[in-house]
Amino acid sequence: MTAPTPFTVTELFTDHDGRARFRDHTLSLDEGTPVSRLTRLAASGGCQWRESPAGFASSFHCTGEPQWLIVLQGQMEIGLQDGSTRVFGPGQVFYSNDTLPEGAVFDDRVHGHRSRLLGEQPLRTLFVRTREPGF
Repeated sequence: MTAPTPFTVTELFTDHDGRARFRDHTLSLDEGTPVSRLTRLAASGGCQWRESPAGFASSFHCTGEPQWLIVLQGQMEIGLQDGSTRVFGPGQVFYSNDTLPEGAVFDDRVHGHRSRLLGEQPLRTLFVRTREPGF
């Protein structure tokens, strides 16, 4: 029997300087059975479905509550203040955790991320709120 291949997931987080950054985490598949390997169960606080039309683009903003974002349809680009971007397509996921630092006043030149839809297909996503991401 081969060892399980862990999931690699991206986290969008607020670094010590208040700026949003990306980092990758590995989720271990230590539970379940050899034919259905699972991560440990993480608590969730509800979910929301979203659809954004072609042309969707946001200004810089912070995540209000930590949440998993799962792309169901379309392609979503996340851009950071430093100019870096990542694109997420159907079946891809990231943990959105770039909340405004406690006591900070939002500055759109420093804080948060922007997002936009790439292409003409509407963007459909599922948000699952949790403060316990499982990594």
